[in-house]
Amino acid sequence: MSHDAPYATLTPDCVLDAVGACGLWTDGRLLALNSYENRVWQVGIEDSSPVIAKFYRPARWTDAAIIEEHSFTLELAAAELPVVAPLRFNDHTLLEHAGFRYALTPRRSGRAPTLESPDQLQWLGRLIARMHVIGARQPFAHRGTLDRDTMVQQSMQAVIGSSLLPASLQGNYRAAAERLNGAIEQRQSAIGPVRQLRLHGDCHPGNVLWTDDGPHFVDLDDARMGPAVQDLWMLASEPRHMDAMLEGYRQFRDFNDEELMLVPVLRAMRQMHYAAWIATRWHDPAFPTAFPFAVESRWWEQHIADLHELADELT
Repeated sequence: MSHDAPYATLTPDCVLDAVGACGLWTDGRLLALNSYENRVWQVGIEDSSPVIAKFYRPARWTDAAIIEEHSFTLELAAAELPVVAPLRFNDHTLLEHAGFRYALTPRRSGRAPTLESPDQLQWLGRLIARMHVIGARQPFAHRGTLDRDTMVQQSMQAVIGSSLLPASLQGNYRAAAERLNGAIEQRQSAIGPVRQLRLHGDCHPGNVLWTDDGPHFVDLDDARMGPAVQDLWMLASEPRHMDAMLEGYRQFRDFNDEELMLVPVLRAMRQMHYAAWIATRWHDPAFPTAFPFAVESRWWEQHIADLHELADELT
């Protein structure tokens, strides 16, 4: 399998064969779903509801890390949290076919949450708190931590080592990234140690689906250790949204208000990681098509300006 084109051999027939290998009778209907990191398909099943087949990007996570994510999701589901958990086949959730690792989940539909609604925000806050009660029971052993080394320093090295960053902007990027790294370090030192727990990790509106019965969470692919506020801030575009979520959150779990000072840190980490993610994955043929702006100097100039702006916010 080529790392320059990791999904080149993942043909529709291969997807159908992988699902069929689990003992499910497919009806031939396939729908590719929006995903760049992994490849995700909705697969029709004879006389039953479709399933979702997620094929993991080679070399991103170890088997142990994927199984740990599955175990956490199943632990949440067992506690009656509304998450979409992987299906078991012969007591295994991580499957393999034709060199690809994959998992199957039930298909769950829904709409995006209404983040202007205090009731929905409080509801989300209660559910995230319940998730964190379980997440705090024990640490992840294999999935890493949302920290400055991973999200900032490694991201900076990935961008500098990429051919996407114009040579004329390398010095400017390095200066902006190092300035932001220092500002993040200062903010974290001022706050002091914050309790780390198992998180959803990527709890943005696209990973919350709402139905008439309420919300459910999908895609724990970025689950890792980190502060509780990580699972809140991406759903709170305004302070009043965070206030509403925390009102619901505190009904099930205490919240350390000092973590709110980490929100600009987490926002900065995410921005640096996003640029590095594109740079690191550029060999995948899907990325130049999806992110054509990344070859333009003006995009990198704006990214550098954004890093300075984030550093200003932290100092």
